[in-house]
Amino acid sequence: MIRKIIHIDEEKCNGCGACVTACHEGAIGLVNGKAKLMRDDYCDGFGDCLPGCPTGAITFTEREAAAYDEQAVLENKQKKAAAAAEKPAAPAFHGCPGSAMRQFHREQAAAPAAAAPLQSQLAQWPCQIKLVPVNAPYFDGAKLLIAADCTAYAYANIHEEFMKGHVTLIGCPKLDAVDYSEKLTEIIRNNNIKSVTVLRMEVPCCGGLEHAAVTALKNSGKFIPWNVVTFSTDGRILDR
Repeated sequence: MIRKIIHIDEEKCNGCGACVTACHEGAIGLVNGKAKLMRDDYCDGFGDCLPGCPTGAITFTEREAAAYDEQAVLENKQKKAAAAAEKPAAPAFHGCPGSAMRQFHREQAAAPAAAAPLQSQLAQWPCQIKLVPVNAPYFDGAKLLIAADCTAYAYANIHEEFMKGHVTLIGCPKLDAVDYSEKLTEIIRNNNIKSVTVLRMEVPCCGGLEHAAVTALKNSGKFIPWNVVTFSTDGRILDR
């Protein structure tokens, strides 16, 4: 049947997860850091998710879609409630998934005898995306590392494994509340950049940094090798 249903623009979506919380029917989920309509028959077309989207990525459209199935929605809610009841009780959390409190219990290994002090591999200053000059000389022939702020604290070996031999730019799209894509486009377009590596956390808000870097690569008009490395909040590499 043809009916009104939501449409999510993945290019605009920053993966904040606000729409997932706002959708009472459970029709929206996060897939690879982007909001996605999981099932047409879970969407009632009322648009409770629209006001909560900070980037305007969600709109209404009319298209061929399965009819809203209230019974299926109720059964899905009951299934989720039953699964939640089997888990140990935890404090309720409402808000951005990236702000959810977690604690990690680490085993403390003995320090190696006479260990040499580690050397910083930061190649330039400033390193904040907002502060770095667009035409700095160190960009000539650079391997560019665009890293979310938290990655340096989550992953222990970031200097030797990722920063070494790279020009490092850092930022947080959630805290800076800015779209980095325009400045990154100018940096890539106006300099001889050899490659781009993006380091991000698994939390949805980090999708904004990845999106900005990918957009900049597209808008620069250049074909440059690039890759994205994703870290878990407890410091493991999830994808590279």
